Amino acid sequence: MTSRKMTRKTTVGSIDPFVLDFTAGSDLQLDLALVQADCIGSAAHVIMLSRMPIRPKVITGAECKAVIRELGSIMQRAAAGQFSISLDDQDVHLTVERILTAKLGDLGKKIHTGRSRNDQVAVDLRLFAREELIGTVSEVLTLAGVLLGFAKRHEAVPMVGRTHMQPAMPSSVGLWASAHAESLLDDVALLMAVYDLNDQCPLGSAASYGVPLPIDRALTARLLGFSRPVHNVLYANNARGKIEALVLQAMTQVMLSLSRLAQDLMLFTMPEFGYFTLPAEYGTGSSIMPQKNNPDVVELVRARVARVMACELAVMDIARSLPSGYNRDLQEDKPGVFDAVKKTATALELLALAVGSASWHKKAILKSLDDDSLFATDILEYLVRKKVPFSEAHQLVGLTVRHAIESEKRLREWSVQEWQKFSSKFGADIHDLFDAKESVRGKKTIGSTHPARVKQTIVEWKKTL
Repeated sequence: MTSRKMTRKTTVGSIDPFVLDFTAGSDLQLDLALVQADCIGSAAHVIMLSRMPIRPKVITGAECKAVIRELGSIMQRAAAGQFSISLDDQDVHLTVERILTAKLGDLGKKIHTGRSRNDQVAVDLRLFAREELIGTVSEVLTLAGVLLGFAKRHEAVPMVGRTHMQPAMPSSVGLWASAHAESLLDDVALLMAVYDLNDQCPLGSAASYGVPLPIDRALTARLLGFSRPVHNVLYANNARGKIEALVLQAMTQVMLSLSRLAQDLMLFTMPEFGYFTLPAEYGTGSSIMPQKNNPDVVELVRARVARVMACELAVMDIARSLPSGYNRDLQEDKPGVFDAVKKTATALELLALAVGSASWHKKAILKSLDDDSLFATDILEYLVRKKVPFSEAHQLVGLTVRHAIESEKRLREWSVQEWQKFSSKFGADIHDLFDAKESVRGKKTIGSTHPARVKQTIVEWKKTL
């Protein structure tokens, strides 16, 4: 390796070009997502500086207005795709300051008074996270609404309920769809809890230990729409990594809900099931098999859960061994944060569109209920109601199902005499049990399959929406 004596002059000193490139990392691209937040944070900070009770004023009221005007111009340029970050500037913070200095002279150099890039990036990320959390809640509620609408349209349609992926007992389309909606609504509760933790302003903590100026941290918190400042200035920086990990934990939980929904859609759209059909435009064909339309959307949603989980783990792993105060390691949590929130938002939007436009096939769903073993639990409860102890009833029903398989004769075709070979408790009414709709209607407890209960669930969750 050859030695390099040349250095490159930057806003924060002369740096070896190789080191400069290494330390800037991916911030030149990633920080473009923080331009709006950085300008908003700077505007609040400048307003606070203009109100500091010192003489002479660091920034006058007129100077404050001039800075805010230029910050607005920067935001407009960024929205139009006309903002870039150079290697010399390294990040969004120094780029904004350089532009302000070029436009306003020494006034632009004053805006960094009373803060550090440490609390600046912390507030930027919290503002970014706030918007993403709100957006994610909105997308989650949209998908939950689509699922509840699907549940309402098919609330009384029976379908096979499964455990261990094997047929278990009659359920309903309404129960299935509303179960996925309820999972998402739990995710909303977690997103809102994370929102509350994120809803604290770190600005004014500076490098981690405050500043010897009479800054008003409560004012900047209010101006930025936070409910309160992060109280301890050291924790304001120690919370970096922790807050991002909490945001990604919430995203991970959303993605886990989507993964289970995606897996169900994959199974239920297989020709062997044929319960639903996803729109052709949400799949792709094969390069060799002309008949194929592959469910790429749900497959990729399922896979990207792992990507979001990996982002969360990476952020936690970065933060787990850091000492107190700001550490440059934290720069490396940005790629995971931005990637995870984008993947979550995209997956939510696509599944809402796919589920909303899916078609269902009642004939195939009802045909799958033709398996007599699905009614084994109904038969067991029939015996329990006739005073047969549960364990004994369980064993008896297991014997009847096995005998039916071995004799190749369906349970619903047995005569009463054949049933009574297993127990005298069986009567002619045993044949009434082999009705999926009645089986579904028989479960009347809170949240169960009875159409009235499903309807009640849908009404309650729609109130939440």
